[in-house]
Amino acid sequence: MNSKTNIIAKIGIVTVSDRASRGEYQDLGGPAIHDWLAGVLVSGWEAVSIVIPDDKAILENTLVKLCDIEKCCLVITTGGTGPAKRDITPEVTEAVCDKILYGFGELMRSISLKFVPTAILSRQIAGIRQQSLIINLPGKPAAISDCLNAVFPAVPCCIDLLEGPYLQTDEKILKAFRPG
Repeated sequence: MNSKTNIIAKIGIVTVSDRASRGEYQDLGGPAIHDWLAGVLVSGWEAVSIVIPDDKAILENTLVKLCDIEKCCLVITTGGTGPAKRDITPEVTEAVCDKILYGFGELMRSISLKFVPTAILSRQIAGIRQQSLIINLPGKPAAISDCLNAVFPAVPCCIDLLEGPYLQTDEKILKAFRPG
């Protein structure tokens, strides 16, 4: 039995959207991430959710706060990964991370290309900041689910390697891979 099994994992959920942050439309991305996690994780966890505008300084401060102060083992962003002028999520993520995990972005784009040809425009990435894994997802709820289904089997192992809390999934829904 893992000694970190009973630790409640803090997971940051960040929606990056000018319009949602101003209340011009309902945030669908953050709730989609929360619902997906609630349906897959059977270990204890709590969400730290926030909606912010596409602003470099605000996003940087948010990611640093979630990783360094809130001690989220996992931070998942949605939005800001396209080619539009205000889409800055990957650049900010890269700036605050110690290491980039290129395979996450490669796999997410590969999966998304099965559904939409515009997936090649997506620039989502993932990286490590100290003991936190940050994953950038697209903004559409269907794409969020597709991407999480693809990459999440490796997430609990990554959190283990970062000496974070033990994330356990409902194996009937999604089997996490742990070597050995």
